[in-house]
Amino acid sequence: MAQALIEADAREYPRSRVEPILKALSDLPPEPGWFTKTYCKEARFFLPKNGARIESIRNAIEKDFSDEPILKAILLTSLLLAADKVDSTTGVQMAYLKEWAPRAFNDLKLEYPPLLPGPGRALLGDALDLVEGIEADLFYLDPPYNQHSYLANYRIWETLVLWDKPETYGIAKKRLDVRLRKSAFNSKRSVKEALEKVLSRIKAPHVLLSFNNEGFLSPEAIEEMLKEWGYTAKLSRPHRRYIGSVIGIYNPKGEKVGMVSHTQNKEFLFVATQQRRVFEEIKSIAELQPA
Repeated sequence: MAQALIEADAREYPRSRVEPILKALSDLPPEPGWFTKTYCKEARFFLPKNGARIESIRNAIEKDFSDEPILKAILLTSLLLAADKVDSTTGVQMAYLKEWAPRAFNDLKLEYPPLLPGPGRALLGDALDLVEGIEADLFYLDPPYNQHSYLANYRIWETLVLWDKPETYGIAKKRLDVRLRKSAFNSKRSVKEALEKVLSRIKAPHVLLSFNNEGFLSPEAIEEMLKEWGYTAKLSRPHRRYIGSVIGIYNPKGEKVGMVSHTQNKEFLFVATQQRRVFEEIKSIAELQPA
């Protein structure tokens, strides 16, 4: 997605170039195979009618566009966004719904992604390593807040992009590497040291850091880490929690076994800057924020 939405230049990949390709991909006949069997029949994340179309489109992208990585990324992003609109989950992919979601019955529809004019640069890797070689005007950090990994929450998109037919486990057919690929940011024991290392290696005058009040780190701990930047401010706002907190807690049989504790949390945006003028502007905004 970063290759498509950040690196790709919309002037080089306009609608007139991309939409005919999307139309040709959309017209392909369904091609049920491993993906349809795994994520439509053994686990019910998509209706088979959409799973088989996802599969035929993905096979064609791999066969015909692997030698054009940016165009391939654009087409994959279109497919991912289309699949996201017809899945049967509450948003993340830890499990599928007991009954089909109404949107799952819609037909898969490929659309031109929201590309931006101008080139960019997308990097893939461990933040602890990548940060060493980057200089920028501003860094925005959005680390995991707790033990729930992005790989586990969005693992079907990982499979859709890698197209590697991974070994799976459990009722929800999770990728085996969910158990193996661990992040220091998903561990209460190691998250503080990991974040401190990233912050210490940043080469920029400004940093934005997103977190919330249900994460492993307290707001006070984060503010302490940012002190060396010179000026720091904290903005906050209430935010609706993940939908699972609204519908309750269920066991593997689909039986409700828990109650809803609260439906909102507090999202924080920490601003660290080396420039007093920027700090004063941010501070004036922060003072207007609800407590």
